[in-house]
Amino acid sequence: MSRTMRIIAALLVLLPGPVFAQEVALNGANTAWILTATALVLFMTIPGLSLFYAGLVRTKNVLSVMMQCFAITCLMSLLWFVYGYSLAFGEGNAYIGDLSKIFLVGIGRDSLSGDIPETVFMAFQMTFAIITPALVVGGFAERMKFSAMLWFSAIWFTLVYVPVTHWVWGGGWLGSMGLYDFAGGTVVHITAGVSAITAAIVMGARKGFPASAMPPHNLAISVAGAGMLWVGWYGFNAGSALAANGDAGMALLVTHISAAAGSLSWMAVEWVKYGKPSVLGIITGMVAGLGTITPASGFVGPGGALVIGITAGLVCFGATNYLKRVLKIDDSLDVFPVHGVGGILGTLAAGVFASTGLGVFSGFGFADGIDSMAGQMSVQSIGVLSTIAYTAIISFVILKIIDAMVGLRVTTDEETEGLDIVLHEEKGYNL
Repeated sequence: MSRTMRIIAALLVLLPGPVFAQEVALNGANTAWILTATALVLFMTIPGLSLFYAGLVRTKNVLSVMMQCFAITCLMSLLWFVYGYSLAFGEGNAYIGDLSKIFLVGIGRDSLSGDIPETVFMAFQMTFAIITPALVVGGFAERMKFSAMLWFSAIWFTLVYVPVTHWVWGGGWLGSMGLYDFAGGTVVHITAGVSAITAAIVMGARKGFPASAMPPHNLAISVAGAGMLWVGWYGFNAGSALAANGDAGMALLVTHISAAAGSLSWMAVEWVKYGKPSVLGIITGMVAGLGTITPASGFVGPGGALVIGITAGLVCFGATNYLKRVLKIDDSLDVFPVHGVGGILGTLAAGVFASTGLGVFSGFGFADGIDSMAGQMSVQSIGVLSTIAYTAIISFVILKIIDAMVGLRVTTDEETEGLDIVLHEEKGYNL
């Protein structure tokens, strides 16, 4: 080797950073954390959401909602494996992925997604695909046929959840625009909330609503489920960093702050309005705080999270009362006013509190290529509006098709008797 070549080689060694592309190695710490986060998010659906919903319905329907959550968990897992993951995260185009990974073809033990096994990334995302249609159950609880629920969940997963996931997280058009949705404001909460209220409108109210009181039959079960949701949400939001790092730590912290603030603000406004704070109110406020911080959790700091949580409790409380008392829409378990409104509010709030110029309320900056709050808010608004419109239209069409196929709801007599006996020939309580 000539003297000149030796000098060049020495200089290359001294250059900061790698000169040549290096193969990404598996990171054990990140892998361990996402394995844990995957378990936490699954824990949110079974048993968390199952218990939360079960306590909120009447005694005669307690098993029906638990059965729906459990069946959805099984069905979505298989659909995600067969084609959902491929269409959501395959290369494809701006609107949908391709079928290059159906049945996880080509994905083995050594396949990586970033620096974690692709199987772990796939499983983590699968738990999001499970909980989203399970949330929708709350919109039509106590009146939809089990067969109709299965058909709706499968088709809705294919035509709504998978495409929107690709738009935002799979290299699609919203993600490319710079939409901030860290863990599912649009993908999970807006799609679930809009679908739930669409189903509630299409199917009509439960027998006796709104004249008859339909209080939760067992708030103790709902409180237990709410606690499981709060703990599981650490995996939901902090896991979305896809690494065991400062981003995950901050996401966990702001998630907790928003949940606590949402609980207390809902409790406070209810106390002022009705004279007493309720257990149902404080746990619903918690869910509102969690759902609202979800899209912003990777982009805002603790100060922003506090404002988001307080606002979530107040706004979602108002939305819940307006929907039921003024519009008289029977979204049985308040999916739209809590998750839908929370997802909208949180996605827009991410565009504000990501700003680095808000002092104690500052976040960590706008998306690449966006240099102002107005620019980020424009993208956030497009993401919210497009998700609402697409979800509402497709959900409406799916519901109408299923109604023509198998019928959406049970008969009046069956609804009076209760779905546990009518659909499953079982009782939640044999006393």
